[in-house]
Amino acid sequence: MSPAPIRTLLVDDEVLARLALRQALAAHADFEIVGECGNAAEALQAVAALAPDLLFLDIRMPGLDGFKLLHQLQPDTLPMVVFATAYGQHALRAFDANALDYVLKPIDQARFDQALERVRRHWRGLQARTPVAPGAHAAAVPVQRISVRVGEHIRVIPTDAIDWIQADGNYVCIHVGKQAYLHRETLSGLLAMLDPGRFLRIHRGTLVNVERVREIHPLFQGNAEVVLHDGTRLTLSRRFRVHARRALGIA
Repeated sequence: MSPAPIRTLLVDDEVLARLALRQALAAHADFEIVGECGNAAEALQAVAALAPDLLFLDIRMPGLDGFKLLHQLQPDTLPMVVFATAYGQHALRAFDANALDYVLKPIDQARFDQALERVRRHWRGLQARTPVAPGAHAAAVPVQRISVRVGEHIRVIPTDAIDWIQADGNYVCIHVGKQAYLHRETLSGLLAMLDPGRFLRIHRGTLVNVERVREIHPLFQGNAEVVLHDGTRLTLSRRFRVHARRALGIA
């Protein structure tokens, strides 16, 4: 049985802009457009009535702009958000508003497809964290690569190249050798996307690639220190030690 499509609401005051979004989405059968809105007031009603999974949201609209619209939504009803706008200067503010991505109009299909892949990865993470009904089976497949923004570019990082990951608010810091990349994702969300046989949570704010672990040094009160092959030292908290014992074969 195919998974349910990602239910998508288009919010833009320009009819032609919504048409362009429809055309760009047409090649992606796993996205279903459930409605269109021409302003923020309509969008507020549509979100309440339709409970979409994803908003494609313009920024400059009559009345409330896209940012103010998001502030009007309750956190428990907030869908995933991708901004689609003609104004590139709002990109940083868009990510501060927890948007998954930011695409410029006129829409470039390749860039748009890249945004949809980012949405899919985040969606799989959300589904993996959702309790599975009795008799059902989780279908999430671990991601093999993570795309992170580096200036105006996007760096593709194979997950097996990652040494460890540290939480930083709504971001994570991904450590790869001597490089560190800031990525907009929560630690729990990223953990749900990664291979549980490779990545281990050793602290509330730390994931480690078990292939990089060289030594474990016991400390006081049930805590320990994890030493990686490059000499990096990380805290293994007592709370996560049982899982670490199994994953690392600690006696």
